[in-house]
Parts: sequence; C-alpha cells; structure tokens
Amino acid sequence: MNIIEAKSTVASLSHGVRVRLAVFAAALWWGSLTMLGALVVPMLFAHLPTPAMAGNMAARLFSAQTWVSTACGVLLLMLSASPVQGAGRVATTWVLAGTLLALLLEFAVTPHIVARENLALWHGLGTGFFALQWLFATTTLWQAIDS
Repeated sequence: MNIIEAKSTVASLSHGVRVRLAVFAAALWWGSLTMLGALVVPMLFAHLPTPAMAGNMAARLFSAQTWVSTACGVLLLMLSASPVQGAGRVATTWVLAGTLLALLLEFAVTPHIVARENLALWHGLGTGFFALQWLFATTTLWQAIDS
C-alpha cells in the first residue's frame, strides 16, 4: 500500500473512528516518551553495572523511540481532518514539530553523542529536543482528547 492509498483509506473512516485513532496515536506517542524518559532510562543507569552499558542501551531505546514517534506523527497527520484551519492547524504544527525533533535527535544529535564529541553540548541538546518533543506530544494528546 502506498501513501496515497493509505491516506485514502484513512479519509474513508468515520469521524468517530478517526478521533479515536488520533487519541490512541497521541497517547502512544506521549506514553512511550514518558516511560522512556521518566522510568526506563533512569533505571538503566541505576541498575546496569557501568554508565557505558546504560548509555549504549539507552541509545538503542532512544533510536527505537524515534520510529515510534515518527509512526505516530505520520498517522496523526493523516488523521487530521482540516490541517489549514483552526485547531487542526495547531495540532498539525505540534505534530510536525515533534516529529521533526525526533528525526533531528536521531540523525543530527545522536551521532555526536555516540562518537563522544563535545558530550556535554550534544547531550544537553538531545535532552532539550527530547523534552520539547514530550511537550509537543502532551499538547497533541490534550487537543486530541478535547476533539
């Protein structure tokens, strides 16, 4: 199935189903970011024998999170009924920004962290990107629930 067929399939869904899918996608995006950042990664550093082992595992998990965020973002964009007016445009803005941050984190920031180049700078930037992405996912979920 190509992107045109997928968008056509999503467009043919009833309004109620589209709203439920949007809430589900937003909840998955927000929940996965929350669990990873607030519980899983801190536990890795608390329980693995060395910070290097915890860091390597965290990098793999953050990479997987990129693809969860991207999939949720694409689905949310496909579900947005009116991306050029009112609340639909605001939600689209948050989704696009969050998805872009996820991809920038994976392809622009992570390689520098893995290479241990100027670690404080790149780690700080990555943390900021992750926190902003969480904020955008939170806003998207809030708006999806209200719709």
